[in-house]
Amino acid sequence: MTLLARLDRLPLSRPHYLLLLIGGLGYTFDGMDSAVVAFLLPSARTEWGLDPGQLGLIGSATPFGFLFGAIIAGMLGDRIGRKKVMMYALAFYAVFSVVAAFAPNYEAFLGARVLAGAGAGAESAIIAPFLSEFVPAKRRGWFIGALAGFFSFGFVMAALIGRFVVPTMDDGWRIAQLITALPIVMLLWWRRSLPESPRFLLQRGRHAEAEAVVVDLERRVERATGQVLPPVPEGTAQPATATPKVNLLSALRFLWSPVMAKRTAVIWLIWFVITFSFYGFFSWIPTLLVDRGITVTKSFEFSIIIYLAQIPGYFSAAWLLERLDRKNTIALYLTGAAISALWLSQVDTPVAITTAGAVLSFFLNGTYAGVYSYTPEMFPTWIRATGTGLSSAFGRVGSILAPTIIGLTAASWGFAGVFGLTTAVLVTGVICVVVFGLATAGRSLEDLTERGDPADTAGEMAK
Repeated sequence: MTLLARLDRLPLSRPHYLLLLIGGLGYTFDGMDSAVVAFLLPSARTEWGLDPGQLGLIGSATPFGFLFGAIIAGMLGDRIGRKKVMMYALAFYAVFSVVAAFAPNYEAFLGARVLAGAGAGAESAIIAPFLSEFVPAKRRGWFIGALAGFFSFGFVMAALIGRFVVPTMDDGWRIAQLITALPIVMLLWWRRSLPESPRFLLQRGRHAEAEAVVVDLERRVERATGQVLPPVPEGTAQPATATPKVNLLSALRFLWSPVMAKRTAVIWLIWFVITFSFYGFFSWIPTLLVDRGITVTKSFEFSIIIYLAQIPGYFSAAWLLERLDRKNTIALYLTGAAISALWLSQVDTPVAITTAGAVLSFFLNGTYAGVYSYTPEMFPTWIRATGTGLSSAFGRVGSILAPTIIGLTAASWGFAGVFGLTTAVLVTGVICVVVFGLATAGRSLEDLTERGDPADTAGEMAK
């Protein structure tokens, strides 16, 4: 009878949903921070007389910070624990969001946005692998997909802030950043009660602490359900404990070793494709709408509609993740996004642009639900946070490049060219995941990474 078998046989109940809420609120604030930048650009341009190149740098500042935050969070998460990194990252993000709100000049604002992005990137990269280690295999896809769905609430809130706060007062763009940061104080206090991941504790040899976490969760689940817990299945694999120390060089060497290269290539490419397309679209949609003759206020109103489409996108994909498997769900939503981008490239009226944009938003965010669920399943416990962080970081390369590439494309090829390019990128992702993706639904994390195919045994993976 192993601790992990005891953990995985627990039915989802109130204690799990509390974890979902606490982690999800973090993603809500991450989403707000990412999305609100698009609504700050017009005010920042007026405040400091910025040229398009400087505006592009602001648009790339948050994803640039995300990249480094995700890398650092992943490595620290595998060394000092998931919970500590999650707490520190959230505090770091809040501090520099406030600094950005009071920035006296363009340079200070740009630097603060990069550092706030680093905190948000660290937070974003650590939550999914952390919570995936608490959830039973048969519901893990839905759970992490629903967790990612909280991003959509942040984007909708950012759009509401962009419509009702930014343009209605002189310093609305500064107040908007305070709104995204201040509620985090409550969330930090709430997260103090979270346990560390039992899988991480076992991998570090801290068996007594892991036992205490599992026993407490068992008691709370039994109390919440009012029923006797299911019997413990036999034969669950344990996390490997004889593993190398995680640093950037050893992590890259392992992730691109023969046993892991295909998994790494697939997940990195999916992250790049979806993040490039997502940030290219959402960073520029208000500006592109304005360029089509729509007022700034109206463009923000249309953006709210487009952002609202994220919510059913995330949660419909979360529902499908257990039914179609992760790879098939990701392929389905990438295909829908590609068709939507092609449609968007062919329309020119405000209503048609908004409708096609909302459909594209639906499918792009559904893909994210699949990617956030899929990524932690690719890597063994000892390098799960690092693997997830590096995958997310590679995706952020796409988000850094997207605003500039989309801007240049819009200047050279126009509105149609922007979304024609997006279509081509998305089609590449579909082909990759269909041909090379791994089926993961219903399999325990240890079955996927510590045993199974001969090449995936814990011993070979730690070489």
